[in-house]
Amino acid sequence: MDDWIAGWLAGVVPLREAAGFRILGAWVDREHDRFFWVIGYSGADGFAAANDRYYASQERVSLTPDPAELIEDAAATAVERVL
Repeated sequence: MDDWIAGWLAGVVPLREAAGFRILGAWVDREHDRFFWVIGYSGADGFAAANDRYYASQERVSLTPDPAELIEDAAATAVERVL
C-alpha cells in the first residue's frame, strides 16, 4: 500500500491536477487494503470528457508503473454535493 500511495502521489496526482482535476481527499483502509479518493472537475466539458482525455494523454499512458496494474478491483461513483 505504501508503494501504491507513493506512486499515486508522484504520478497520478500531478497529472490529474495538470488536467484540471482537484483532489478533494484520499484515505486508506489498511486493514482491508483499500484506497479511496475523491476528485472533482468543474470544466464546461464535464468530468467524463476530461477523464477520457486524461486516460488518453501521453503522460498518463507513460506512467511507470502503470497504476492500473496495481489495482485489484476498482469502482467509481459519480456524486453530487448537497452540503
